[in-house]
Amino acid sequence: MMAEAEAIIDAHHHIWRQRDLPWLVGSMVPRIFGPYEAIRRDYSMAEFRAEAEAAGIVASIYVQTNWRPEDAVREVEWVECAATGDAWPAAIVGFCDLGRPDASLILDRMHAASPRLRGIRQQLHWHENPQYRFVARPDLMADAQWRRGLAAAADRGFLFELQIFMGQAEPACALLRDFPSVSFVLAHAGMPEDISTEGFAAWREGLARLASYPNLATKLSGLGTFLHRNDPSMIGRVVREALSLFGADRCLFGSNFPIEKLWTDYRSLLAAHLAALAYLPTEVRQAVLAGNARRLYRLAEFGHSRTLSAGALP
Repeated sequence: MMAEAEAIIDAHHHIWRQRDLPWLVGSMVPRIFGPYEAIRRDYSMAEFRAEAEAAGIVASIYVQTNWRPEDAVREVEWVECAATGDAWPAAIVGFCDLGRPDASLILDRMHAASPRLRGIRQQLHWHENPQYRFVARPDLMADAQWRRGLAAAADRGFLFELQIFMGQAEPACALLRDFPSVSFVLAHAGMPEDISTEGFAAWREGLARLASYPNLATKLSGLGTFLHRNDPSMIGRVVREALSLFGADRCLFGSNFPIEKLWTDYRSLLAAHLAALAYLPTEVRQAVLAGNARRLYRLAEFGHSRTLSAGALP
């Protein structure tokens, strides 16, 4: 049985039914994670849980998967129905278009649908390469209507998962500065898409600017997105830089499964992250692997609260 000190929480994963996701039906189109035929199918909580538990994971956090925007509430309802026990998932990060005039009403309906709802992710990443763009403008986060939606989410106790490229560091820093009481979590360590000497330096410079705001944490996740492989050396490099800038109390592990399943298995991915963290003292490493996720996503407050150790899981 895994000791409590070794517990690991996966703070970023997905499950889905193919029919609910427009991007997983019809013809494949170029995407940042490359060819994705292998995941154009249902990916259930049972399948994810089997892979994660076999690697020693004790709980998980579900992150939205781009259902149709009008189905934001249905997505949360479906994940609640798909949940298996308190820990799978222990928390949900849903989607809401915060620029909608009725964003507050959507947020209230989502909150009513799920006691596990802890945050909102609306992907804001924009890049000079059109293939990497998700939104039409790099500074959507500066829009007044969108910011009213963010304030409404914060009023309901939700954190915001910020997914951007480091070329958007300037408007992101303004957002962090203007909402100092909101908890933000940076997705995928700021998505280092260019690991050339110049590209990596630019990524680190942007990350350093963001890390200066104490209301931002970062996920050590999705690091194979642009390489399309599990690269322990690159993961180690990114993890060390993130830890040096944010500190271990603002970094947390996530698998980004099943996206990373395109090029690796769960055990190998986790092993690469554990190797990158091996130089840390046990208690510091445990904060990255579980403690920070518990705190940021308020897992101790969840539903029928149980200790998140392997022996206490359903």
